[in-house]
Amino acid sequence: MSRILKAAAGIGLAVSLTFAALAQNADHPQNAPLRVAADVGFAPFAFKKPNGETTGFSYEFAQEIARRMGRPGVEMVDANFSAIFAGLFSKRFELIVAPTNVTTERAAQMLFTEPYMPTGLGFLTKKGVTIGSLEELRGKSLSVNSGSVADKWATENEQRYGFTLQRYNKNADAVQAVMIGRAFVNVADAPVSRYIATQTPMAEVAFSLDLGRNFALAARKDDVAFRNEVEMAIECMKRDGTLSQLHAKWFGVAPAADSSTATVFPGFGAPGFEGHDATEHQPACR
Repeated sequence: MSRILKAAAGIGLAVSLTFAALAQNADHPQNAPLRVAADVGFAPFAFKKPNGETTGFSYEFAQEIARRMGRPGVEMVDANFSAIFAGLFSKRFELIVAPTNVTTERAAQMLFTEPYMPTGLGFLTKKGVTIGSLEELRGKSLSVNSGSVADKWATENEQRYGFTLQRYNKNADAVQAVMIGRAFVNVADAPVSRYIATQTPMAEVAFSLDLGRNFALAARKDDVAFRNEVEMAIECMKRDGTLSQLHAKWFGVAPAADSSTATVFPGFGAPGFEGHDATEHQPACR
């Protein structure tokens, strides 16, 4: 290749990189609050205080990530979980901080950070109810948050176990359905069910199902540099114990030492899923 062609190729690459950087800055302005999404009302992850202020594990998690990224705070968008992915793809927000299970199907559509919390399914009932096995759900009504992993599990197992399914746009409404006798059990992410049981004297977790899954934060598929920046903030929070402290504050117990809340994973993303980058790195922690 001649010197002129090489120079032209170099200019073309430089222009491409410049446009990529401009697009990154436009989507993630450093001088603006980090714009994130959660299903506000899904306690203890994101909910309103009596004075109207937003609080919760996911809110404080996002605030700390923003601080470590040098962003001036957080703007939280309230989005029903059934519509939250569409909002991410249309750039209504930069990042999903709502508790999102890492699945093969989702990893094909978006970029996950490394996992930050193990999860499963919790079966919340009125106090005094016992569930010895899933077969005991036959003829009963289950309430779920529409679009959640609990919804997917219930849809796939409705005929197998013979229960009927009720979907709600907010998990708080799905829980209320149990409390007033409209449904027999609310199925949700196990950490949520355990928290609700500690806050609701009439409720308890009657059954738990370990799916071997974890929560991670979700970004758009083409947002690799941004995902990696968010992940390095998470890794720093794991290394200095901040994430474990948040877990203890909102769930009442410290996470297990070998859990995804306390473990820094190799590379970027969720190991074993599409979008994982095994490149070694050392985060510069603030």
